[in-house]
Amino acid sequence: MRGLKGKTAIVTGAGSGIGRAIALRLAAEGVTVGVFDVNPAGAAETLAAVKAAGGTALARICDITDYTSVTAAVAAFEAEAGGGTDILVNNAGWDTPMPFLKTDEAFWKKVTAINWFGPLHMTHAVAQGMAARKSGRVINIASDAGRVGSTGEVVYSGCKGATIAFGKALARELARSQVTINTVCPGPTDTPAMTAFVGTGEQGQKIRDAMVKGVPLGRIGLPDDYPGLVAFLASDDAAFMTGQTISVSGGLTMHG
Repeated sequence: MRGLKGKTAIVTGAGSGIGRAIALRLAAEGVTVGVFDVNPAGAAETLAAVKAAGGTALARICDITDYTSVTAAVAAFEAEAGGGTDILVNNAGWDTPMPFLKTDEAFWKKVTAINWFGPLHMTHAVAQGMAARKSGRVINIASDAGRVGSTGEVVYSGCKGATIAFGKALARELARSQVTINTVCPGPTDTPAMTAFVGTGEQGQKIRDAMVKGVPLGRIGLPDDYPGLVAFLASDDAAFMTGQTISVSGGLTMHG
């Protein structure tokens, strides 16, 4: 991709799944990647994988639900990387399936803290520098649950829908500063989070099989299905794109 070599990026939730795949792809494009994750072991594994592939990465343990933790981690990464952050990928997320009427306030707060306030904290901390430098890319990893809804994921769907709207509104505000904001919406994806979500054994396999039946391309997503689009949106090839929401779901959802 044009214009990525020598840039810096922060990827949240980079300790596993889609986040790790994105970190590896950006590093392969010559980007210095900030591996941000709340899990030290996962962050260390991603860091080792990037370095083994010949890339450059720096790991930072960061709780995206805590704005103080976010600003400290961003400052430490930028100081070690030697400059401001060029690319921010808001990937970290969490949910567990549960009918809304069986949820409680504590559950709502955890889901919104990670999936809604997390991207707000990260973007507020990073985009100020981008706006000052008149350059930057923010890529939000939302979900098709935020576009069409998902049974058992009501609060999560609301957070992802909010993230989509947030990206569009912020894209308008920051356009004159040459900072672009775009959103990628994955469909069901085979990640550790998916395993935790659907469970294992016969019941978990039944849920997976039902998901596959709804996908025209005949499978659920893999972590490597998304980094190419993220790299494109972060590159000079996407310099004239902002405020866009793109589904990557094997045809499960098709938006005009």
